[in-house]
Amino acid sequence: MKFEDFSLSKETLKSISEIGFEEPTPIQVSTIPLILRGMDIVGQAQTGTGKTAAFGIPITEKCQRGRNPFALILEPTRELAVQVAQEINMIGKHKNISVLPVYGGKSIESQIKALRRGVNVIIGTPGRLIDHMRRKTISLSDIKMVILDEADEMLNMGFIDDIELILKAIPAERQTLLFSATMPQPIMNIAKRYMKAPEKVRINPKDIVVAKIKQVFYEVRESEKINALSRLLDVEDPQLAIVFCHTKREVDDVSMKLGQMGYNANALHGDFTQSRRDEVMDKFKKGLLDVLVATDVAARGLDIKNVTHVINYSIPQNPESYVHRIGRTGRAGKSGMAITFVTPREYRHLKMIEKTAMTTIDRKRLPSSQDVIKAKEKNIIKELSEIIKEKKHAGYLSAVKELSDGYSPDDIAAAALYAAYGEVKEGPSEEKYAKGGMVRLFMTIGRQDKIKVADIAKSIASEANIPHAKIGNIDVFDKFTFFEVPEELADHVIRSVDDMLVKGRRIKVQQARAKRQ
Repeated sequence: MKFEDFSLSKETLKSISEIGFEEPTPIQVSTIPLILRGMDIVGQAQTGTGKTAAFGIPITEKCQRGRNPFALILEPTRELAVQVAQEINMIGKHKNISVLPVYGGKSIESQIKALRRGVNVIIGTPGRLIDHMRRKTISLSDIKMVILDEADEMLNMGFIDDIELILKAIPAERQTLLFSATMPQPIMNIAKRYMKAPEKVRINPKDIVVAKIKQVFYEVRESEKINALSRLLDVEDPQLAIVFCHTKREVDDVSMKLGQMGYNANALHGDFTQSRRDEVMDKFKKGLLDVLVATDVAARGLDIKNVTHVINYSIPQNPESYVHRIGRTGRAGKSGMAITFVTPREYRHLKMIEKTAMTTIDRKRLPSSQDVIKAKEKNIIKELSEIIKEKKHAGYLSAVKELSDGYSPDDIAAAALYAAYGEVKEGPSEEKYAKGGMVRLFMTIGRQDKIKVADIAKSIASEANIPHAKIGNIDVFDKFTFFEVPEELADHVIRSVDDMLVKGRRIKVQQARAKRQ
């Protein structure tokens, strides 16, 4: 089934496409048509099944824009209120639906101002909502849809009386939707008392996580993560990989280190302008980048069919985030690999994710140096086999025949591999890899700093007091730059240029790591 089969408006379908939803999940298939017909729903579904969109899509379709709120969504926590508000905002983007999360811990005055301007959908926690009701700063008189999300969690947190108080304040002629992972008796009593012949929908837990995604975890210490990531990228050799981190700073750090190690990686997070985001995504989709390092927010809505690997560099904060992340792979019926790094202290958190998402995440041993070497050899053999099959090597046959007079076929082939791939090493090392007696250096400034090749060359030549002609290739990336200088000048350039001021900021310079073999 497709979203087009629900007879949705072109505006909503456009938003769904931009978010990256490809096809409806089981909970969406079961509930969206019923909700659009105006029926009350009791949905039993775990976190991560897509239930936010299951009620969010019908809300945006049915929403009647006016001065007072049309829909009210109750959530147990401020985090969920914010998260759901973000998703409803994205779904209703092209219908200009205004959404307001209302929760404690934030200035009530700013919420009152927003309510006075007019809001179509309110997502709130029971406590703060009742606070507004008592102040008479919120009107529920025109509410046409009420959604009780994570109802069992609200019960566990002692909100059942608050929920009843809120429901009594809303006109009886409304549509009520209730979603809960479990159905204890107090929740069933709410449904019986405040809902009209609700349709019951239950989703099989096995439908939560895509079956074609292989899920594994590696236990690693925080300080070992970057080396573990490097080894896994070498061994797994993904077509396209997304690496998830918690913070923007961590995204920048991991992206920079991968660049230093020779990987074709780029960052993506909320500080990016839309044009920069589009540029990075275009490169990633075209395969010009191998690795995208991103935050959860920046990766929302990514729809890239050839992502073979998702790597949770930082463990997801909740099961829903885990399911959203790993859903970036295994698209369009393809298989995928989801890898999670877990520190010893995070093991219990992983088990909670595993239990709640009703899935199995297998423990694996990190690959050794020998595993990396064998994987590289395997990839080289595969690459050469494809070259031979496609007869791309034909232009070199005469050179091989000439060499065969004095050398064995094994020596010729091995020498060719050395020329193409370099020396086989047991692990990463800090050394030169530029050609012709040049050393490749790394500089912590890039395109996003509005720096140009000419600026870099001028700064290096001036600060190190060397001729421009001594500076070799300069490769400018988003957040860093590689440049080459003669081997005999490398130490002098590092001492001279490190910590210099460029475009108003201090930069660091060091010798680049060897390119991955």
